[in-house]
Parts: sequence; C-alpha cells; structure tokens
Amino acid sequence: MPERLAGQGWKAVQSVERALGILEAVADEGPLNLTELAERVALSPSTTYRLLQTMTRLGFIRHDRSTGRYRLGLKALKIGAVAIRQFDLRAVARPHLRQLVEQCNETANLVVLDGAEVVYVDQVECSNMVRMLAELGSRLPATCTGAGKAILAFLPPEELEHLLAEQPLVAYTPYTITAREEFQANLEAVRRRGYAVDNEERELGVRCVAAPIRDAAGKVVAAVSVSGPTARLSGEYIERHLGPLVREYADRISRELARVAAVVG
Repeated sequence: MPERLAGQGWKAVQSVERALGILEAVADEGPLNLTELAERVALSPSTTYRLLQTMTRLGFIRHDRSTGRYRLGLKALKIGAVAIRQFDLRAVARPHLRQLVEQCNETANLVVLDGAEVVYVDQVECSNMVRMLAELGSRLPATCTGAGKAILAFLPPEELEHLLAEQPLVAYTPYTITAREEFQANLEAVRRRGYAVDNEERELGVRCVAAPIRDAAGKVVAAVSVSGPTARLSGEYIERHLGPLVREYADRISRELARVAAVVG
C-alpha cells in the first residue's frame, strides 16, 4: 500500500507540472492550438488534450472553438491579478519616482495599460507652483499620452493592431496624431530612442515624457511618465536631458523588478 500511494503521489505531482507547463506556454506565447501546445510542452497530443480538458472545465484555460486555439481562462487571469496586487509594482517604483522628481522637479507618474486606456496608479508631485497632476485611478486614451505610447510601442504587433482597430485615433487637440501611418511612425521613434513624448496631444500647454518598464522576462508592463507645462518642457530640454533621464529611471525600476523576481523565485 505505501508503495502504491508513493506512486500515485508522483503521478499527481507530474500532472501538476505538466498543467503548469501548459499555462506557462499559453501565457508566454499567446493562443496556441493543440499541436503547437503539445510541441511546446513536449507531451503527446493525447496527453495534452486530456490536461486541457480538465483545465478548461476548471476555468484556467479557454478554448476558442472558432479557431481551435487555447488561451488563458478567467480563473488564471484572476490568480494573475491577485499576484500582481501581492507583488506591488508601486512599492518597487515609488523610491525611483521620488528620485526622478528630485532630479527634474516635475511630477512623475507610474502608469499601466488597461485595454486601450492607461491608468495612473501612483504619482509623486513636484514642488513647482504650476504642476501637472492626474488623479490616481484616472484613465486616459493610450494613443494620445506619453505613457500610453511608451507601452504601445512594445506590444506584440498583432496585439497592437487589434487595439488600434478597436480604438480610433480621436483628435483632442490640433496636435493629436490621427493618421494611422503617422502614429505607427511615432511608435517607431519611441522604440528607437527608448522614450515617448506627448507633445500637447491630449491637452494644450502640457507635454509629457514617458519610458517603458519591463518585468523580469523583458515584457513591458508599465511606464514612468513626467508631465509639465510646455514653457518648462521645451523640445530641446526633452531631447538633451529629460528624455534620457526618464528612460534611465524606467530602466532602474526594470532592473529592480528583475532582482526582486529572482529573489522571490
């Protein structure tokens, strides 16, 4: 009996390892069909299918019948959301936001992407009498904000295309980019220099500089942005000083996220 139980225990652990391998493959590479998944996790299609059936029934995997592909289910997304709350990005980023404000004396923000919008999740104010503030939790279109463009520029091409198909490029000011080709060129410039600029595209008289924050796997998960009046944030000042500075602090946060993940892992 003890030997039989030991064998059963090993089979159960092996099944868990295989199921988690499937979850990781779907999370890392996006929707996959059965053959692709079986190849990624080095299992037979029949074994992979049986695991997928159980995971689908429990809500961890969702099967798109129209395409035959498998993607993360609501249960997996819920657990991921809890993990994000427990591993607080703000706790890692805030000391760096404070230091950034000390360097430039402009308001610094921590921003994440939610659908086609950016959400302001933390902020450190500057000491200037005239300063740009965004209420925590407030949402703005990603396509006309520095932080939004800093994140959008590094999305997978198919994900970016899907978002742009659903989110029209609406004009908020005379400077808002509304032509698809010009917007794509703007994102290419972001990739090239490592930071994005909102040049009065959402609000007249306000400029914003933002750079992407990456997680331990190199995926862009947020952005640091610095906002201020155009009188202080000239094009030359952004190019020579503020842009590289914001990029540097975004990189610092990214490196610390990687260190924390290594310790936790």
